[in-house]
Amino acid sequence: MIEVRFNADGLVPGIVQDASTGQVLMLGYLNAESLALTEETGRVHFWSRSRGELWEKGATSGNYLTAVEIATDCDGDTLLIRAMPDGPTCHTGATSCFGEGEAAQGFMILEVLWQTIADRIASPTPESYTARLAATGTDLTGRKLVEEATETLIAAKNHERDGDADRVVEESADVIYHLLALLAERGIPASAVMAELRDRAR
Repeated sequence: MIEVRFNADGLVPGIVQDASTGQVLMLGYLNAESLALTEETGRVHFWSRSRGELWEKGATSGNYLTAVEIATDCDGDTLLIRAMPDGPTCHTGATSCFGEGEAAQGFMILEVLWQTIADRIASPTPESYTARLAATGTDLTGRKLVEEATETLIAAKNHERDGDADRVVEESADVIYHLLALLAERGIPASAVMAELRDRAR
């Protein structure tokens, strides 16, 4: 179990964040038992201060929270629980207990993809497409990026005719993957691109 500083009531606040989008979903309180259950089962459990009992999020609604990662803040007295929600988190039916806000685009998953690509290049295995791609150098990775960009254009043009968005989504994913692979192969951090985008968003 991670080291936590519980308060005088034996509780610690837990901020739940969507592991894919980064959206804050809810705030709940955990005691030692609910934290242990969360770590053991993978399903987020809390301590209900109003009912004075343990509760598994989603046990009644079916809208479970599957824990991906649990971390503490610098003082160890607050938890950040990154989780995958199975349906809306709020009892009102909203995605988040803090309101919907702007529609999240799920960009947090790019952090996971980037780390996966970087890991496979750093520790290559024969079965890894990413490792084989990087080993060939910039020319092949760049050609694949151009190829996928062209296929995305074709899919987008076809979408005008038949409305099939699936191919646009699939080809767009290929473009993003190969772009990140090219950056990783060149040793250029994706954060440098994000910094450039931040400048352009001003």
